[in-house]
Amino acid sequence: MGEGEGAIQNRVRLWLRSERAFGLNFVPVQSVGGLQRHDAIVQSNVASSPPQKMADDQRRATTTVTPPRFGQPSAPTSESSPAVEPPRNTAPLKPLVPMPSAEPFDAPTLPREDKARRLTALDNNEVRGCTKCRLCETRSNTVFGEGDVDSKIFFIGEGPGENEDLQGRPFVGRAGEMLDKWIAAMGLRRGDVFIANIVKCRPPGNRVPMPDEVATCTPYLERQLEIIRPKVIVTLGLPALKYMANDPKLAMGRSRGTWREWRGIRWMPTFHPAYVLRQYTEETRSAVWSDLQRVMKELGMSPPERAK
Repeated sequence: MGEGEGAIQNRVRLWLRSERAFGLNFVPVQSVGGLQRHDAIVQSNVASSPPQKMADDQRRATTTVTPPRFGQPSAPTSESSPAVEPPRNTAPLKPLVPMPSAEPFDAPTLPREDKARRLTALDNNEVRGCTKCRLCETRSNTVFGEGDVDSKIFFIGEGPGENEDLQGRPFVGRAGEMLDKWIAAMGLRRGDVFIANIVKCRPPGNRVPMPDEVATCTPYLERQLEIIRPKVIVTLGLPALKYMANDPKLAMGRSRGTWREWRGIRWMPTFHPAYVLRQYTEETRSAVWSDLQRVMKELGMSPPERAK
């Protein structure tokens, strides 16, 4: 243990002389003994010697040599195993979809004229020309949302479909017709509520929006909700439920019909109209109607006689 750095470097040079034929020209050396610890690179200054013709040249050429610790023989390792393990990043991974804001709105509710003006500016100046994610590459139109800016109910769907993409309006296909029936059963008209989606552009093939697409687009949705300030939010389908609850593991069957809260606004998850069209059973339709009745009760509304 009393060797100085000069002796250590000489021993390394001797070791390198025997290994240089295989391409190893330098190794990291760490000071030992009572000397101050530091990392140094000791380079070989010896001339390259011609490789020996050995029977196992081919075998050794396919392996890498891990520099030994002093006093220990070197051991070949597989080419697939790196000689030095890279440092591991132990920092926690950030979620692809940021958590929705949690603090209740503290600003006063805007007058109707200011709401309309701000929503129009948001659509014209930001949403229509948005190119922040890949969905802009295949869209025909952005679908901002529509309805009463003073609405007490805000419906949130998943994303525009083909008809919505062509017309630039939310829920105008068969699923939209189903949603219109639900709204009418509550004693309201489509123009009495506000309807939007978690993404403003159609995902290709009507697929579920990707996490980065949701993360890019939902700030627009949050600003819509902040401006309109509805009394109740109704989420339609699983993607909207998972985003608002910030829980990707939720299942619709166990979550629908249960009140939740977002920034001081109560919200109710229920099935998407497209799902009800696919599963057009008495059980599914009754579940949706039960959810909507809870919304009406929260708002002090009574369903029309024909809905009863």
